[in-house]
Amino acid sequence: MFDDGAASAVDILSVTGLQKSLGSRSERLKILGGIEFAAKPGEFLTIVGPSGCGKTTLLMSLAGLYVPDEGQVLFQGKAVDGPPEGLSVVFQDYSRSLLPWKRNIANVLFAMRRLKATKEEKRAIAMEMLEAVGLKGFEDRYPWELSGGMQQRVAIARALATRSKLLLLDEPLAAVDAQTRADMQDLLLRLAKQFNKTCILVTHDVEEAVYMADRIVVLSNRPTHVVEEIEVPLAKPRDHLTTREDPEFLRIRHEVIERIRSFKRS
Repeated sequence: MFDDGAASAVDILSVTGLQKSLGSRSERLKILGGIEFAAKPGEFLTIVGPSGCGKTTLLMSLAGLYVPDEGQVLFQGKAVDGPPEGLSVVFQDYSRSLLPWKRNIANVLFAMRRLKATKEEKRAIAMEMLEAVGLKGFEDRYPWELSGGMQQRVAIARALATRSKLLLLDEPLAAVDAQTRADMQDLLLRLAKQFNKTCILVTHDVEEAVYMADRIVVLSNRPTHVVEEIEVPLAKPRDHLTTREDPEFLRIRHEVIERIRSFKRS
């Protein structure tokens, strides 16, 4: 059984004074204005904020794909100055992140090329991850032969197969239909627990943020900073009927929406 082992009490990711501007030298736009937060091992963290506040810019900075102008990102105690081992990103646009000329199992194996394991061990892990996301029997299909939700499952299986400790999720469910989205939310929660993953999910959907989170990080308008961190003490496992009707769920949802709306009024 594929297992990452027990989680440590030390923060797996910490962000201090993170600033980032984008654009040409003459027209630099400050996106991140001093972000600070941390994620604990095994935690499911969601990030919300006003439209255009820089959520994806923040995620790309956490992944080492953007170099901060100021501040620091630490992953497992080491400064992030490029994409680190042990961290994977699941993007919103699965059609671009998967290689259409490779079969699904080859897409998963491609991400495992740096993993220290034999060819047979890698294939066994890839098969296990595809089965874990409900794609047993589809390993030899091509991505374009699958529905959008199934393609995103391949992308998730690929992220899991690398044995990453931290998954960064950039609105991975935004492009699927409502029922598939609900099913995928439950799948991600189950997989995060099953494989001891820390997850950071960027989403514009407040209900999704509350439903999935152990803690919600609320961002301001640009230049973006953290204005509030909200604990979500809802019991797990969660259910789309009972959890979403829980008065505590409704209270937190209301609080997050009001916080985001306050920036639109200001």
